Amino acid sequence: MNRNDITIRLEKKAEYREVENLIRESFWNVYRPGCSEHYVIHVLRDDPAFVKELDFVMEQNGKLIGQNMFMRTVINSDDGRDIDVLTMGPICITPDLKRKGYGKLLLDYSLDRAKEMGFGAVLFEGNIGFYGKSGFDFARNFGIRYHDLPEGADDSFFLCKELTPGYLNGITGVYQTPEGYYVEDTEVERFDSTFPVKQKLKLPGQIF
Repeated sequence: MNRNDITIRLEKKAEYREVENLIRESFWNVYRPGCSEHYVIHVLRDDPAFVKELDFVMEQNGKLIGQNMFMRTVINSDDGRDIDVLTMGPICITPDLKRKGYGKLLLDYSLDRAKEMGFGAVLFEGNIGFYGKSGFDFARNFGIRYHDLPEGADDSFFLCKELTPGYLNGITGVYQTPEGYYVEDTEVERFDSTFPVKQKLKLPGQIF
């Protein structure tokens, strides 16, 4: 896929470290002091649920400026079935190019590829203000609940997009986050120590 100076393609093994640093720069001090997302992708690439055919990077004039990836997971349906779905992320754009349309371009491209592969739906934790522009809605509107979330708690972070229209018709149940996303803080710290030192800051708006 090319649009002027932009290319979206599959990630190469030789650039794993560069992508991890891109993610680190993008997420640093955003949701917590420092970040863990660069370690999360480092771990997820070896997870059986990782979809290597949906592991994308975005380049501008040959420079990496963004990435997105997907994992297989399930909805534990209330009728006893496990419904196959995808989850997504980390997804990022280099900090100096955020809020300029690159993220939506990467997101829409990767969702189209997932649809072409036959996946039926994507469930994800994100901001409806951004992801709603690409067709995501609150998962509650599909009858899907977030695991371990108390009844009545705010679930506005939990989003869903059907890639196949009607894929979730008649289904209610509980979404399960893949285990690979749960990483130990000590392991994050160990991994992060192999990158250049950056200052961790407690900032307004952080959620952890």
